[in-house]
Amino acid sequence: MKSRLIVYIDMDGVLTDYSNFYRQKLSELPSMPYPQSQFGFFSSIPTIPNAVESVKTLIDDDLIDPYILTAPSIRNPMCYAEKRIWVENHFGLPFTDRLIITRHKNLLRGNVLIDDQVTGRGQDRFDGLLIQFGSSKYPCWQTVIERLYQLKEQV
Repeated sequence: MKSRLIVYIDMDGVLTDYSNFYRQKLSELPSMPYPQSQFGFFSSIPTIPNAVESVKTLIDDDLIDPYILTAPSIRNPMCYAEKRIWVENHFGLPFTDRLIITRHKNLLRGNVLIDDQVTGRGQDRFDGLLIQFGSSKYPCWQTVIERLYQLKEQV
């Protein structure tokens, strides 16, 4: 029997369009230097194109074990609950059990970490393959899914 590929998926910048939403909120409230500190910010961030559909494909794959691995905002203690709400709204209640919130991504064991950043939260010390979402090699979800399916065949 084949092993399951353990895949951690970052939220901000990988599943959610954090940067554009941040800029939008900043333009709406220019006197607010940290729009992410506002109640409801994290639960209402729009998705990255094809992100939700791609993760649902991974959820349905018997050989892939996906988790959401996200760092909390120190500017908004409500982000823990709001990120949990976002996950339930997009993937359903059962998948909230696969939400991991930590600023230390290197502490988890797994095969793959999909993140838009390569440093800052331990990504560079993750003991597995780091796929940088949005990079020239992995610019979109289609390229990420293709790579995961290649890796799945090797496990």
